[in-house]
Formats: sequence, C-alpha cells, structure tokens
Amino acid sequence: MIRRLAWVSATGARGLDEDEDLAVPALRRAGVEVDVVVWDDPRVAWGTYDRVVLRSTWDYTQRLEPFLAWLETVAAVTDLRNPVPMLRWSMDKHYLADLERAGVPITPTGFAEPGELPVFPAGEFVVKPAVGAGSRDAAGYGDQEHDLALAHVRKLHEQGVSVLVQPLLGSVAEHGEWPMVFLGGRFSHGANKRVTLPRGGVVETLFAPETSVSHTADAAQLAVARRAVDLVTRRFGVPTYARVDLVRDDRGEPVVLELELVEPSLFLPYAGPEAVTNLVAALGG
Repeated sequence: MIRRLAWVSATGARGLDEDEDLAVPALRRAGVEVDVVVWDDPRVAWGTYDRVVLRSTWDYTQRLEPFLAWLETVAAVTDLRNPVPMLRWSMDKHYLADLERAGVPITPTGFAEPGELPVFPAGEFVVKPAVGAGSRDAAGYGDQEHDLALAHVRKLHEQGVSVLVQPLLGSVAEHGEWPMVFLGGRFSHGANKRVTLPRGGVVETLFAPETSVSHTADAAQLAVARRAVDLVTRRFGVPTYARVDLVRDDRGEPVVLELELVEPSLFLPYAGPEAVTNLVAALGG
C-alpha cells in the first residue's frame, strides 16, 4: 500500500464528485494519507506524493494545453494514474475509430475536421467535440434542425476543434446508457444513467444533468466492454481505472458510446461496498 496519494479535482468540481465521499475515507482507513487537491494549484508539491490520481479534473477540456503541460510535469516527478500516453489517446474521441478497426462494436460515428462539412444522419443525432468531457458543448438535433446543427459545428471548427456526429439511437431515450467500470483491469460494477442533452443549444456547465441507478451487467455487455479495455491494455498497459459507456444499437446489441480513461465518474454510490474495496486496491496497491 502506498503512503501518500493526491486525489486531483478542479476548482469548479469541488463538492460535486459523488465518488469522493466514499473513496477518500476508505483509502484513509486503509492507511493511505489522501489530499484532495486542485490540478492547477501552484502550491501543490506533486513530487511529495507516491501517486497522483486524476478524479474530477472536469475543466481540462477548457484549458487543454496547460493541462497537458501539467500532466507531463507531474509524470516526471511521481506516479501519475492513468499514465500520460493512455490519457492523451483517451482525450480525443477519434479513439472510436481505433476501437472499430479492432473489431469492437461502436455507436456509428462520423468525424468532421475543421474545414470539412459534416454528414448528418437521418432522424435525431448528437453533435459534440472530439475532445470533450461531461457532455460539455454537446447538443441533440433532428431532421428539421440541420441549420442549427451546422452552426454548432462551425462554432466548434472556429475554435480549431474536430467534431463528431452520432445518431441518437432509439434505445437511449428508453434505456439510457450503461457505464461499465473496470478497476485494476478487472470488471468491478455497472450502472445505468440517463443524460439530458439540450435541443438546439449546448451544455455549457461542467457536465450535463444525469440520473443514475444500479445495474447488473449482462454477458453481452461485459464482453463488449472487456474487448475495449483489452485494446487499451495491449497498447498502453493495464488501466488503473476505466469506464466503458455502452448503449444498445438498433438491433438491441451493446455498442461502445465512449471509453473514459481520464477523469470518469465511477458510480460508486450505485454499486455495492465491494466497488469501494476494488478502488482502494487499484489506487493504493
């Protein structure tokens, strides 16, 4: 068990991380000295910690270059989890194309790079930045709202941001999404969440409103999530924490919506006590 751990947050996220109230006391009971710190606080001596763990750095996409520089600085003086190459890959949702090439089923996804016109699917769809977190700058549109969607794309392109477009699968409105949480490379627990995206406007807060409940993963969900985590492991090593968000496609089969390796919520309040035990082992061991 390590001695000192930095649990890293952001100024605007303090008090909003549901995992923190369960995990931090559990780590302390296990003998780990834990400080909850803000990533851009210049007073923090990162090299004094045995491990630095990203947890609720939910503003990083708004200050990406300083955040990337901070990651490199911290990784040079201590053990950063997850490691920088894994984090960089996971920040950009072009990784969905990597998953698809490896045979992992994903939500149909199109990309529009700056200067390119997007292709909007029939029916309802979602526009969001390729580098984003918490559904920030994401919005849903329909067949009669292409002009609004195009204006959204252009606004992101003007910021130099790549855009992805995904159909809003019919199952999402009825069933939501299924986060599958892996700790230390092993499946820990699942949850079911519903995210409310605005129509014709974008999410401008740290994250979109969510409602979540417990969920027992079925074999098909576990298989798809496991394949995604296995790809990460082959490329970068075992992730200390990973969350694979699944939805059901039009055939009812699970597909990957997102793979979260930077600062994902781990849905500890919707899992049994063994989930906290799993996290303590992954972070403190």
